[in-house]
Amino acid sequence: MKNYILYISALIYAGALLSSCEKILEVKPQSSITEENYFKNEGDYEPYVTGIYTFIRSFHNNVTYGTERSEELISASNSRFGVAWSQIITPASGAVNYNDWYRAIGHCNLLLMRIKDFTFTANPDAKNRIMAETYALRGYFYFHLTRIIGDAPLMLQAVVDDNVPLLPRSPATDVMKQINSDLDSSILLFKAIPGYNFTAFSSKYRFTYGSVQALKADAKLWSAKVLNGGTADLNDALSAIEEVEKTNASLNADFANVTGTRAGSNPEVILAAYYNRDETGNNYVINALPFLAIIQGALNLDSLPYCATAANGQGAYQISEQSRALFAAHPEDKRIPYTWIVERQSDGPRIAWITKYRGTKYAEDRVPDNDLIMYRLADIYLMKAEVYAALDNTPLAIEYLEKIRERAGTGEYTGAEDKQSVEREILDERGRELFFENRRWYDLLRFHRGGTIDVYNYVPNLIGKTTPLFWPLNTTVLGNNDMLEQTDGY
Repeated sequence: MKNYILYISALIYAGALLSSCEKILEVKPQSSITEENYFKNEGDYEPYVTGIYTFIRSFHNNVTYGTERSEELISASNSRFGVAWSQIITPASGAVNYNDWYRAIGHCNLLLMRIKDFTFTANPDAKNRIMAETYALRGYFYFHLTRIIGDAPLMLQAVVDDNVPLLPRSPATDVMKQINSDLDSSILLFKAIPGYNFTAFSSKYRFTYGSVQALKADAKLWSAKVLNGGTADLNDALSAIEEVEKTNASLNADFANVTGTRAGSNPEVILAAYYNRDETGNNYVINALPFLAIIQGALNLDSLPYCATAANGQGAYQISEQSRALFAAHPEDKRIPYTWIVERQSDGPRIAWITKYRGTKYAEDRVPDNDLIMYRLADIYLMKAEVYAALDNTPLAIEYLEKIRERAGTGEYTGAEDKQSVEREILDERGRELFFENRRWYDLLRFHRGGTIDVYNYVPNLIGKTTPLFWPLNTTVLGNNDMLEQTDGY
């Protein structure tokens, strides 16, 4: 717990500085307080980069973009769905204000500018590590944003006065080139640290060599299939995955431990967003947990992941029939109890409550405080299967698919071995293995652009609609920058 207290103390310290910053590309640049009084000592950089990680946690905790547009969820007792789930997205309803992304990017730019010529004497290796993490953070922020809006402005300079440049949207292919550049810079900086342990994860809550390679694999796979990067990007993704495989990450023997064990001691987790009931607020799991008043009388009450009140569980989400159907061929699948459970009342079954993240049961109540997984080894194996399938090497694709099926207890893959069939099975396996881990919409987009599915026929609320797959920018963003054009289709 001591390390967590130090970690959060650094967040609070840096957070106070970050809060003085205004909207990058919209209103004002970083506060002069930061410029004049900060980055004076070697010890100023560590808490600052630590503070930037709060943005990652915020972005990954938002399921609007990565989950709600997919087929994974339907309403439970207390629906909280909006335009993402309904797929009725317009410039006036649900449009993106990218302020937070550029605040995060702006802090990365400022740190990189100030640290470049700063000499670290007490701990020289810390400079390379901090720079490596910062480049990875900036790469992550741009990757997260471009998957949502596509083309995006490329702000790479620190803004230190009132002269905030107004930038047009750069093509997504150019944004991806910058993401790759940042991740490659991060990797080279980690390699420049004498004695750096490339096989271990010094933290599961911060970027390390292995987690940067996981992010790079994800980005390259996206680029290959969504941005027509083709074989070159697929091979780059393969190389990054092989670097992740050299680390000490390993699959949990029991699927129950995938989300049931905190990231810090979880051998499968590569990168996670940290949560703790005493140091952070609730995460998106609050919407999936029922509260006692809405499940009174359940015959299997003791098996349900309920909270005492709606303060900790809001009963909004349940797993969809479409997601449950992915498991239908193998009812013995060991993942099912740790994915959903059906509430049973005297008049029959009711809601299928999600058990993927069950929170923590304390004496006074259950609290949604699981660490949220961003990358884990099972995801990496399925990425590798996807890469091999895209490269027409279906035997190796099936080999990696079966690494996941073995733990699930579903047996060897016995389906057709043509490319289309294997790719569809990989997509379905990702739906089973990674359910409710805030990745499904991005998976659907990749497989849609790769020709495996037609997402307009796959996602129920997209059927009959022509809603663009990327989000519009809101009027505030457009009004503050006349160089911007609205997202295609709006």
